Formats: sequence, C-alpha cells, structure tokens
Amino acid sequence: MSEKSSNVVWHKPTVHREDREQRNHHKAMVLWFTGLSASGKSTLAHALEDRLHKMGVHTFVLDGDNVRHGLCSDLGFSLEDREENLRRIGEVAKLMLETGVMVLTAFISPMRKDRESVRSLFPHGDFVEIFCDTSLEVCESRDPKGLYKRARAGEIPEFTGISSPYEPPVNPELRCPTGEESVERNVDMVIELLQKRGTLAL
Repeated sequence: MSEKSSNVVWHKPTVHREDREQRNHHKAMVLWFTGLSASGKSTLAHALEDRLHKMGVHTFVLDGDNVRHGLCSDLGFSLEDREENLRRIGEVAKLMLETGVMVLTAFISPMRKDRESVRSLFPHGDFVEIFCDTSLEVCESRDPKGLYKRARAGEIPEFTGISSPYEPPVNPELRCPTGEESVERNVDMVIELLQKRGTLAL
C-alpha cells in the first residue's frame, strides 16, 4: 500500500455545484438504493431514472455489477472488499454530486456501518437511503441470475443473505416495498419524496 502523497492540494473551482444546479433547474442529490440481491434495486433505480429524465432531471445510475467491471474489478466479495467497494463508490458519487446531477446508486451495501460511512461524506440532506424491502424468500424465488441457487449449493462463498449477513436500514429516508408493490408505484413513492424535499425544482 503506497503512502499518501503530501504534495496533493485541492484545486478550488470557479464554477460551483450551486451554479450547475441553477442551470439544471433542480438540486443535486445521492439516492442510495440498498437491499438483497434480486430485491429490485437496479430495476427501481433505472425506472426512476427514466421517469426523471423525461421530467428534465439530469441523472446518472451507478450500478453494482457495472462498477465491478471497471472501477472495482480488482475487488472480491469479502466484507473488507465490500467496504472498499462502497468507499470508492461514495467518493465517485461525491464528485458527481458537484456536477449538479442526481446520482442513483444500486448496491447491496450489506453493512450499516459502511452505508453510514458513505453518508458521512455528504452534507446533511444530500444522501437519501432507500431500502428496497423484499424478503429473502421473494428474492430467492426471483433469482434472475441463478445466484441464490448456486449459493445454496455452496458454489458462491460469502453470498449476502445466505452465507454473509445483510443488515437492513434502521431509519431509511424511504422504504420501498419492492416485493409487494409494482415498479411504477415504487417510482411514484420516490418522486413524492423528492417533491416533498423540494429537490425537483429551483
């Protein structure tokens, strides 16, 4: 592990986040979707992005699988690697927030302390935790990638919900019953939250 450079100085910009928010006509925010594998995180995040895009909102989705193809391709799935995975994503989301966009992230992010560590990177109110609340039984019945079946057979070690823990949020800003309600209804719930917070219009 190389030592941190002592010669790095933060360069102050001349165009600020507030300037970009004014141009975009909406506030920037990080929407952090968490839940078990197959709980509907990516489906909800992308459906929400589609709705927001049609409303003229500037968005970008950081998806767990996509990020592991590049930025985090060197990481495995131990608790330590998951922690580093989320640390990197948090820093990327923090940078993207400065561009004035609404960042949607879809990661299992199983441990509360790791999610709280990411939350601590942002000013109060800029990080919204959304719990995709679907039971393990429903997630296993969906199993679109066949991962639960493989995990039950012992082919995937440290699989969240089977051989590795998932700690659900205690006080998320929003709980989406993705195992019970339609995708459209869950999108409506997020939009309603954003409207109440005054995020969608400046």
